[in-house]
Amino acid sequence: MAERQEQAAPDAVLTRIGQVVMLNHAGDREEARARLLGLWAEIGEHGDALHRCTLAHYLADTQDDPADELAWDLRALTAAEEAGQEDLAVTAVAALYPSLHLNLADDYVRLGRYDAARAHLRRARDTAFALVDDGYGTGVWAAIARLESRLGEGGAGTWTPPRQRP
Repeated sequence: MAERQEQAAPDAVLTRIGQVVMLNHAGDREEARARLLGLWAEIGEHGDALHRCTLAHYLADTQDDPADELAWDLRALTAAEEAGQEDLAVTAVAALYPSLHLNLADDYVRLGRYDAARAHLRRARDTAFALVDDGYGTGVWAAIARLESRLGEGGAGTWTPPRQRP
């Protein structure tokens, strides 16, 4: 019973990350970057993989240099692969993979590395079929379609929601 309660309890680190992300979305990018870097120092290179994945994913969004953004996005993907091996994190990571690959594709476009961008765009599209029919899923599919258009890709960027099971 205590184990179930522990699993259902909110994750304080993810809550803190979410609070800083709201600060970034409100336009205070410098402060958000400073706070996220502070959390990164607390968690460390070998901390919880899901925490590192989430934190690096959002830290990438606060970078000014596309090469720095790429480095953080690559850290996020590496941590996601580690987190995906843990039973409790599998579902959370499956929902992150499309966005992680989409961000990497965008990083590579901005760095002029179009082959790498196309490879990650394909991975984003391939993993996006795991998304559910909600605002997040629709938004990721729309972003995939926009990047496909920018790259001249004619892929399957149009999303059809999965059938509802009875």
